[in-house]
Amino acid sequence: MNNYLIPANSKNGQLILGMFKPSDLWLLGIGVLTSVLMLAFLPVESLGVTILVLLPGIVSALLVFPIPNYHNTLTVIIEIYEYLTSRQQYRWKGWCYKEWLKK
Repeated sequence: MNNYLIPANSKNGQLILGMFKPSDLWLLGIGVLTSVLMLAFLPVESLGVTILVLLPGIVSALLVFPIPNYHNTLTVIIEIYEYLTSRQQYRWKGWCYKEWLKK
């Protein structure tokens, strides 16, 4: 009897903390660091300035947020962009392709 045990989440062992690639952590770190530097140097006196200062950290955190069946939000956005910008008509090249050309 051939019983094979394949772990369901074998790719998680290759990720940092089971969720992040190094590029994800770089993106998050740069976004949060930008927000911290803006907090240090800009006078945060109004709600609009506060939102502007926190925006890089929030956007980078949302981009690396994990999503089921995908890696993260950035991966979903890239997949949607590639799908919408690729060719949507596919040419048939099956077993009867040459027969179809003769007609």
